[in-house]
Amino acid sequence: MKNLVFILSLFVFALVTTDLSAQIKTPAPSPKSVLTQTVGMTDVTVEYSRPSMKGRTIFAADGLVPFGKVWRTGANQATKVTFSDEVTVGGKALDAGSYALFTTPGATSWDVHFFPHTTNSSGGYGDATAAAVVSVTPTALPFEVESMMIIFDELTSTGAVMELIWSNVVVPVEIGVHAHKQAMASIEKTLAGPSDTDYYNAGVYMANNGGDMDKALSYIQKRTHGEKPGFWQVRQEAEVLAKMGNYKKAIEVAEKSLGLATTAGNNDYVKINKDNIAMWAKKAM
Repeated sequence: MKNLVFILSLFVFALVTTDLSAQIKTPAPSPKSVLTQTVGMTDVTVEYSRPSMKGRTIFAADGLVPFGKVWRTGANQATKVTFSDEVTVGGKALDAGSYALFTTPGATSWDVHFFPHTTNSSGGYGDATAAAVVSVTPTALPFEVESMMIIFDELTSTGAVMELIWSNVVVPVEIGVHAHKQAMASIEKTLAGPSDTDYYNAGVYMANNGGDMDKALSYIQKRTHGEKPGFWQVRQEAEVLAKMGNYKKAIEVAEKSLGLATTAGNNDYVKINKDNIAMWAKKAM
C-alpha cells in the first residue's frame, strides 16, 4: 500500500510539473512566413515575420520605420535569405549560403544589406560587415498593403526581382543567377557518362538487392581500383567477394580497407575489417 501511495504521489507531481512548465500558445501578431522560389536552377528561400500596419505610418522620417535607420526588415527575428548557388544581388556577387537581410529606408533610395547569417537575433549584426550592400530606388503604390510581404517577380531563366512590399512602398532587388553555366555543366557531365562513383553506387545497390553479383563487383571495382578509394568503399568490395564465396580474395581486399581505415583513424572500420578477416579466414580453410 505504501508503495502504491508513493507511486501515485510521483504521478501527481509529474502532472503538476508538466502543467507548470507548459507554454501557453497564442496567435503571433506578426506571423512567420517561409517562401522558396526557384530562379533559373537556383533555389532562393526567404524566412521572415510579417508585421501589419494597424493604422500606423510606416516609412517616414518619423514613421514606425524611420528613414536613415537600419531596419531588420520584418518583425521578430532577423529575416533570412538562403541561396542554393552563387548569385548576384544588384549586380554584386554573393556566394551560395544564408544571409541576414537588413535595409536602410530612405525617401528616394534604400540600401539593402546582406550579412552572412550567424544568428537569428536581429540585434546580432551591429558590428558585422555586410557581404553586399545594394542601393535601390523604391516605387510608390497607389494603394496600401496591410501586411508586409516579400515576393519574386519578373522571373526569367537568368534572374528575378525580389520585392519587399509594405504600406505603399515596393523595394525591388534584382537577383541574378548562373543558369546557363549550371545547365552546361549538367549537360557536359551527363554526356560524359557515369562517374566511377555512379558505378560504385549502382554496384552496392545491386549487391544488396539480389542483382547480378559479377556485374555488381565490376561496378564497385571501377571505384575501388581507381584513384584514392575510400576505406568504406574497399570494404564493400570485400563484402561482395565474400558473398560470392571468394574468401581468399575478400581477405586480401579487407586487409587493404583495414590499412586505409587505420591511416584515417576510423576505429569502427578497423574493427569491422578485423572481424571480417577473422570470420572469412575460418571459411577459407
